[in-house]
Order: sequence, then C-alpha cells, then structure tokens
Amino acid sequence: MESVLLYIFGVLIIVVGLAVSIGLHELGHLIPAKLFGVKVTQYMIGFGKTLFSRRKGETEYGLKAIPLGGYISMIGMFPPTKPGEKVHASSTGFVQQLSDAHTDTAATDVAGAIEGAIDEPTEPSGKRRAFDSLVQDARDMSAETIGDGEDSRAFYRLPVYKRVIIMLGGPAMNLVLAVLFYGIVLVGFGAPAASVGAISECVMPAGATQQSCPADAEPSPAAAAGFEPGDRVESIDGQSVTSWDQFSAIIRDHPGDQLSVTVLRDGGHETLQLTPKLTSRPESAGSSTMVDVGFAGVTRAGDMQPQPVTAVLPAVGDNIGAVVGIITHLPQRLIDIGQAAFGTEERDPNGPMSVVGVGRLAGEVVSIDTIPVVAKAQTMFGILASLNVALLVFNLIPLTPLDGGHVAAALWEGIKRGWAKIRRKQDPGPVDAAKLMPLTFTVVVILGGMSVLLIYADIVKPITLFG
Repeated sequence: MESVLLYIFGVLIIVVGLAVSIGLHELGHLIPAKLFGVKVTQYMIGFGKTLFSRRKGETEYGLKAIPLGGYISMIGMFPPTKPGEKVHASSTGFVQQLSDAHTDTAATDVAGAIEGAIDEPTEPSGKRRAFDSLVQDARDMSAETIGDGEDSRAFYRLPVYKRVIIMLGGPAMNLVLAVLFYGIVLVGFGAPAASVGAISECVMPAGATQQSCPADAEPSPAAAAGFEPGDRVESIDGQSVTSWDQFSAIIRDHPGDQLSVTVLRDGGHETLQLTPKLTSRPESAGSSTMVDVGFAGVTRAGDMQPQPVTAVLPAVGDNIGAVVGIITHLPQRLIDIGQAAFGTEERDPNGPMSVVGVGRLAGEVVSIDTIPVVAKAQTMFGILASLNVALLVFNLIPLTPLDGGHVAAALWEGIKRGWAKIRRKQDPGPVDAAKLMPLTFTVVVILGGMSVLLIYADIVKPITLFG
C-alpha cells in the first residue's frame, strides 16, 4: 500500500510541476502583453471545465480541469479582413483556440507557397468553404467580447518587435525554468563523481553471465593500467574531469588511444597510462543497438560531486539538442512507437513519450524504496528540467498555432513591410494570417493524433527505468 501511495505521489509531483511550468509559460506571454498595452481578457491554466476563476481588472484568471496546457486571450491576434472591420479576440493556447472559439489565427507563412495562400484569393469551394465558415464563425463569436474603442489595444497593431517579444515570452520562461532546475540538479545535488568503485579483472563480452574470468582472459584496460577502487579521476591528458559521465565519454570516444590519467589516491596523485579497448556495447541503457566504443573495465562509486555553475548551460544545450533530434526524426519515431504499441517491437527508451509516460516514470522512481530520497529528489528535478526543455523547443516550431508560428508571422510581416519601404512601394499592411486557419486546424489534428498514440503506447507498452 505504501508503494502505491508513493507512486501516486510521484505522478502528482509531475502533474503539479507541469501545471506550474505551463502557468509560468503563459505568464511569460501575459506580462509583456500588458506592458505593451494589449487587452488580455483571460489567463487560464488547463483546458476543459473551469474549476476556479477570479476577475482582476479586465483579466479573468482561472484554473481548468485538465492541467495539460494553458492560454491567455488577447484581442486582435489578427487584423480585420476588410477596411474598418472590428478586431477579434484570440488566445495563445492551441487547444483552446478551437474549443472556446478564441481562434488563434496569427500564423506563420514561412514559404512562398504559404504567402500565396495568404495574398492571393481563390474561389471558395468544397473544403475551402468549410474552413472559411469555421474562421468566420470563430470571428463572430469572439467579436462579441470586444468593446467599442479598443482597436488601438489589438495585438496586431503592435510593432513587429513587440509581438515577437510577447510570443517568445512563454518559451523564454521555460528556458529560465530549465536552467533553474538543471542548476539544482547539477550544482545543488551534483553529478556522479569520477570515482572508481570496482574494476573488471578481464575483458568480458557484452551480455556475458559468467562471474569469473577464464584463465586465458585478457586483462581489462583498467586493471592493466593499475586502477584501484577508490581512485578519483582528476584529469585525462591534462583535461580536467569533474564527473563520471565526462570520464565515460572520453573512454568511449578513444578506443586504442593511450590516455594519461591522473587520479587522486590516498591523498596523493598517481598518473596511470590507460588504453581503452575497442568493444561492442549497447548504444544506451536498455537499447538493443550495439555500437563500437572504447572500454576500460571500471564501474563508478556512488558518491556525488557538485558541478560548477558553468556546467548548467551546456547541460541545457545538450538537452535542447536531444529534443531537436527527436522532433527532426519524429515521423519515423512515431512509426516505431506504433509498431511497438500494436506489435512485438520494444520501445526506444530514448524516444518520445506523453505526459502519461513521464508520470509513470516519476511514480516508478518515487515508489522504489531502494533509491535514496536525495536521488529521488534529484531525479524529479531532472524530469521537470527536461519537461521545460521540451516545452521550449516544441513551442518554437514555426507552425501555427504554436508560439513559433506567431513569431514567424510577425517576422514575415516585418520583412514584407521593410522590402516595400526599400522599394518605395505602398505599405502592404498586416499579414492576413487568418487565412491560414486550415494549416492551424491540420496541425492541431496531427498533434492530437500524436498525443493519442503516445498515451496509448505509454499505457500498453510503457518505458520503464528498471525493466
């Protein structure tokens, strides 16, 4: 029973942490919007039924039933399509844009073809008429919330740089949170120290089950170099080593190279000559893919070593790169996840997962009594750091209705107006991004389908830390 309660507690930590991160993301939009004079009618955390709300001034602040997203509603997210037409309210949350008629159609036109879709009218027919009707219905419903004389406070009337600041405010907040959480993880708790816990006497094939070395077995590189349990690696070839991960990476990247390793032993320094051996090992924990890497034959001790502040930003950068890599190969990864969910293939432990999968991992960590409390806390902060990096990168994708789409639309408008000014042509005016509603709708449908697949896979074939 205790383990079940701890599991639930771990899940709740992630749910609350995610809700707070989303709330601060939306606060990153709210603050500059108000500073720049845009009328903000709503600030909401979550989707669905409103559980609590309170109006302060002209803005309603509230909490909704499903804390998996958020939005702020600003008037005038897109310009009138006709001269003198009244501006309409819209929001920064892509789910809310469809469900509550705060249709966020300030979109990106990042290619010439999209520009043509905006600037060149076509005869409405078939699906186009349906999309036009959807856009007009959303405009009519949101127009009811706009008071007279408020056009000057519309989002689209702001200079381009102010619109970019507002839309980048949310991702910027996630970046700040990621840096904060990584600072707690690395500087506060520390990283595994480059301390040797045990040494393999010989080189054993990956996956070998035998416990003793055969008489004719080759000594492991660490044993041949003279490593002893308790040694703390301080430098390799003059390069300072501050963590076990750094030490392992150097070993893996230098098979066959002789390395001069300085270790701290019994208060004194020893210099050892280590030549990692080329061997096949799993690409990552739990992976069935084998890669050729350097091998030394040492395992780490359990002590932690606080990292310098300078280690935080590189860690955030590495995480950003990993998320970008996942998004870049997302179609193939989703195919692999589908095959795993509906077939016999295994899930990639380094692949994407839904918030359900993240919650399960958190519950698993918290419920295992063999893991020290400090290690559990460090892991939870690490998960929250990774979630904020994911929110940062995901929201910067230059597609409507994500923040990156709004940024791209504003920048494109700035380019068009700047080019017209250079050519001494008439100001083309704001980009009519409302005509990109079909793209917005398509992206929302794709994201919804992706979420359903990931949630299903995380239920029927979840990624686990401990098998």
